[in-house]
Amino acid sequence: MHRSTKKNTELFTLGHSPDPDDAFMFYAMAENKIDLRGYRFDHRLEDIQTLNERARRGELHISAISIHAYAYVADKYALLPCGASMGDGYGPVVVRKCRSPNARRRTSNASILQVFNPSTADESAREALHDCVIAVPGKLTSAFLALQLFLGEFDFIVVPFDRIFDAIKTGQADAGLIIHEGQLTYADEGLRKIVDLGEWWADRTGGLPLPLGGNVIRRDLGAAAISTLSRLLRDSIAYGLEHREEAVNYAMQFGRGLDRKRTDRFVGMYVNGLTLDYGDRGREAVRRLLDDSRAAGLLPKPVEVEFAS
Repeated sequence: MHRSTKKNTELFTLGHSPDPDDAFMFYAMAENKIDLRGYRFDHRLEDIQTLNERARRGELHISAISIHAYAYVADKYALLPCGASMGDGYGPVVVRKCRSPNARRRTSNASILQVFNPSTADESAREALHDCVIAVPGKLTSAFLALQLFLGEFDFIVVPFDRIFDAIKTGQADAGLIIHEGQLTYADEGLRKIVDLGEWWADRTGGLPLPLGGNVIRRDLGAAAISTLSRLLRDSIAYGLEHREEAVNYAMQFGRGLDRKRTDRFVGMYVNGLTLDYGDRGREAVRRLLDDSRAAGLLPKPVEVEFAS
């Protein structure tokens, strides 16, 4: 255990999701496994849609956030250069059980459909979802933004991410947009995948990862504090990757039924080299998602992406 002799009375609010990947990232900070340089943190564990909304109000000093939501808070927050969750050839999935017999068919928004080059597989997926009501985990999630790019306009209901399976089973929705560990467990629920948005995005962009989440820091903290806090988060991620077994053991308590093998697999999907540093490829992916979304009319204005140093 590391302790710093530096005195610092300020308490920073730190928001992240109660999920295995975020738990893995913040393990070393939460359990004092690294030198926190005297800084103290109040960990606020809340679902990503709640964190997105809190960021819009500027409530937390540091927070996990959807890249989609960053478009609405860039005036208050900068993206930290570490802490990204990216689907590198995989990502959120849309699943369904069966087509609703009473669903109505309708035409997708042509202006959005013109943004991409459709493939046969993509068109089959769009046809399977054409008349569905889709349960989504939040309108500010990056998964929802990617699905809008893929599908055009569609009928949806907002459901907490951990209740989407139930919404499909009870007929509240015909299909569901699955994030977090549900990406590994949907088949156990008797559901079938219609499209993996990370696969689609990689095909669309020539192999870029799909940027889902990042960590932001409030600009008003000042350059010195931002730099130190950024290094602390990177140190925490690096510690987890270097002490994987103990960090995965810690993360398992947030896995909502995942066994150790699946917890380790899920952590590996979303905590990796791109998490330590976006790199040029990761930064290009963020800008591409936001630029394409703006071009499709899904964002109110262009977004200037700024990474903290």
